[in-house]
Amino acid sequence: MKVGNFGRLDPELRRKGIVGLSNGSKLEEVVWNDFNGNWEKLAFESEKLIADFQNISIEKALGFDDFEIPIGKDRIQIIKARVNQSFFRSLILSSYNQRCCITNLSIPELLNASHIIPWSQNKKERLNPRNGLCLNSIHDRAFDKGLITITTDYKVLTSRYLRDFDYDRAVVDFFLKYENHTISLPDRFIPSKEFLEYHAKNIFLDC
Repeated sequence: MKVGNFGRLDPELRRKGIVGLSNGSKLEEVVWNDFNGNWEKLAFESEKLIADFQNISIEKALGFDDFEIPIGKDRIQIIKARVNQSFFRSLILSSYNQRCCITNLSIPELLNASHIIPWSQNKKERLNPRNGLCLNSIHDRAFDKGLITITTDYKVLTSRYLRDFDYDRAVVDFFLKYENHTISLPDRFIPSKEFLEYHAKNIFLDC
């Protein structure tokens, strides 16, 4: 019921014709406004609540031992970084139903939550799920290096650099055969076309 009440506040659901429950409290609106779009705060507070519920420290929940990280401000920053990375990966993989959006590979150990705009280049959008793609390890690396990109109509585009290796069967099988292939889209958090444009213009090796 509570999830349904929050659903009434979600504009993305409303655009799909899903309106959630009609009743709700003012407190739900306060919580929604506090966390909606603030992915970093949502990630940390969520993990902290889960740890509190389990009656353990957040350090232990994240797999840290006391001697592994320093105390003080550095400790909090490291913990938050780990929380953020774990949160983003979980959110992206679950959005794509644990499958690579290009190949449909479903082995979790071989899947990565790839940033469209790199982590280092836009702090504000680091945890935004619309800045993520679920890719297998090889395509994640190729995307990161600009050897492939995803167009704004959600098709795979391969760099001309790869075509210099069209004699290599592995390059054909892993990359060239996916040229113009439409990726599988998530049910929620469709990749932002603005972010995809950034990747195509600033990272993709169109040479």
